[in-house]
Amino acid sequence: MSAIEFIESGIALPRLGSVQALGTSCLQVVWAEGARAGRSETLDLAPLIASYRIYRPLRDNAALFATARLIENGEVVAWAGENLEMTADMIGHLAAQEMTPADFASFLQRNNLTQAAAGAVLGRSRRQIGYYLEKGPVPRVVALACAGWEGMMRNI
Repeated sequence: MSAIEFIESGIALPRLGSVQALGTSCLQVVWAEGARAGRSETLDLAPLIASYRIYRPLRDNAALFATARLIENGEVVAWAGENLEMTADMIGHLAAQEMTPADFASFLQRNNLTQAAAGAVLGRSRRQIGYYLEKGPVPRVVALACAGWEGMMRNI
């Protein structure tokens, strides 16, 4: 029998330090390791819950959603239902698609965009851009558009 070898990549994998269920689809999470380590965020898991059949029991079931707890040393969130588990990596990918008003302001600054220019690029009014900067939330579709814009600009 051969021993299993692990190769160290130097990249810390996402691991959660704590989770708290809010409502029917939001989790308050604190990241223990990975690219988001030390951050506390409220994440709406609705896109994942609505996309995968395994999470159907969680849809609009606040009592079941409230049973969220960490297992596997913070690498997995589990609920009381059978096989209701979601990896920290999957949650991390969703978190990367969300933007706070501060993240949005950084996007504008990095790309030298005024509010009017950002509105034109993102198909939003200047007033709506101002709202994202002041109060938020920044819609997921806008956050994804910002990521796409930066990716496209890197290739030019």
